[in-house]
Amino acid sequence: MSKQMIWAGLVLLLAATGCYTRHRVDMTHEVKPIHITLDINLKIDRELDNFFGDVDQAAAKAEPQQKK
Repeated sequence: MSKQMIWAGLVLLLAATGCYTRHRVDMTHEVKPIHITLDINLKIDRELDNFFGDVDQAAAKAEPQQKK
């Protein structure tokens, strides 16, 4: 009977410790600067303005067509 009690106690002890969980959440925050590069987009935008600028200037110089 005593061996059964020891085994039962060990099973209960293992079950109790096996079901115990502990979660730790680290709440430290670090603020870092954000570096954003817009050089490529601005360069492409300027190149497109230059490319289509010739077309816009030619359209402005041309006389508008009149509807009949």
